[in-house]
Amino acid sequence: MESRPSRKTFQTRLDAFVNGLREEIVSGKRAAGEFLPSERAFSEQYKLSNLSVRKGLDILVAEGLIVKIPRIGNKVADPAEGGTVCIKFGYHTSIPREAAIDQLLDLFRKKHPNIRVQAVPLVNESESAIRQYMDNGMLDVVTINYNMFRAFLEQAMDGDYLEPLKPNPGIYPFLTDAFTVKGRLLVQPFIFSPVILCYNVDHFIEKQMPEPDSGWSWQQLFDTAARLAIPNERLGFYYHFLSANRWSVFLLQRGGSFERTSDGRVKLRGTRMMEAFRFCREVQEHFPILSENIANGDSEKLFLAGKVSVIMTSYFHLNFLKGSPLRFDIAPLPHFGEPKTLLLSIGLSVNRKSENKEAAMKLVEFLTSGSAQLMIRQQTYSLPALKSAAERGGEETMYRPSRFALFREIVPTFRYFTDLHIGEKEMRTIENEVRLYWAGLEQEESFCTRMEKLLSPEEIGASVPPGLPAG
Repeated sequence: MESRPSRKTFQTRLDAFVNGLREEIVSGKRAAGEFLPSERAFSEQYKLSNLSVRKGLDILVAEGLIVKIPRIGNKVADPAEGGTVCIKFGYHTSIPREAAIDQLLDLFRKKHPNIRVQAVPLVNESESAIRQYMDNGMLDVVTINYNMFRAFLEQAMDGDYLEPLKPNPGIYPFLTDAFTVKGRLLVQPFIFSPVILCYNVDHFIEKQMPEPDSGWSWQQLFDTAARLAIPNERLGFYYHFLSANRWSVFLLQRGGSFERTSDGRVKLRGTRMMEAFRFCREVQEHFPILSENIANGDSEKLFLAGKVSVIMTSYFHLNFLKGSPLRFDIAPLPHFGEPKTLLLSIGLSVNRKSENKEAAMKLVEFLTSGSAQLMIRQQTYSLPALKSAAERGGEETMYRPSRFALFREIVPTFRYFTDLHIGEKEMRTIENEVRLYWAGLEQEESFCTRMEKLLSPEEIGASVPPGLPAG
């Protein structure tokens, strides 16, 4: 008997259809006013039923990307039709979970009924793709994280693409400063998070062990993890080893910053940074690598299933735990004597080439207003950029760990990846090339030789990362 396709396979095909068509519209491959192929044609192309195709098209209708014309067909939406200003808002696919963006956009529409916001979830979140969307006029406002912002700077594209914004005095200065270049704020901070520990309270009670505190060393964590672990049942400690937003913490704490020669070349041999890479390799030898792919929420899903007692995570990723009956709490990262943690920051940028710049500015102003930022604080675990909202007290409407406010005490430990004295392209190069060494498939000497060559000005294309001094 022929087996029926699984639900997962069906969902994969439906996602491919919706995401592919959305990408074609956002990138400008399908022009405004252009009629789409028939539902039957899409059905045959993606191996979906007509009903499934219709559901997929309804998603794009709700996003304002296409318009359904009864008895005629579907066409790409034209913002000029309808008599209102239409702005396109592109955001990371994690933003609905991390910032309650759907509710925020509903509030904005009620406040500004003459401005239609076309939500554009970005499947391709690379800096080059964002620039292409901006060039084609397909994005007026876009979420940009700190790494992407640095990529814009290294391409010397900030002045061409990012409209200078008015600083909000209520936003944490360490966020505003990071997105400011030569006195111009190019990205308005929106939400942020340091990297932290999250732990299962009941596991610690069960083993009668003290909970983590700010004075813990990594060795204390590893020793505690060994006692919390249960063979064939759960791990004591886990984090996604291949995520740069996790292992870079060890580079910051153990290595400090990359040493450079007078001509900007990175040095590894005999440096503290090489000790940090070596430490990462030693850590990986003691904990399993459960996935080669970097997927959002992998560690948190294991944590929810009770398969791990302590994870390295962020306030952003705590949103995967929302609604769970699990009792969890958070703590600062362990350290080697000097506390440091990686700071993750997401902001809002206006396309300098936008034809609806005034409306775009209104959206940015609203999303960073007191009411919008307070909604983020009340409905998510993410930290709003506005200080008054982030530090709000009072009654909670959802479970919140008892130590939620610890971020206020560890602000002096916050570091961006650029504190490693590298640029975004160099960071991506390290991320792509370090795996062989950490997997035990490369000797340290050859690793140093290879990395120093790959990080050389000839390979990277710049003598010194923008905004960073020579060593």
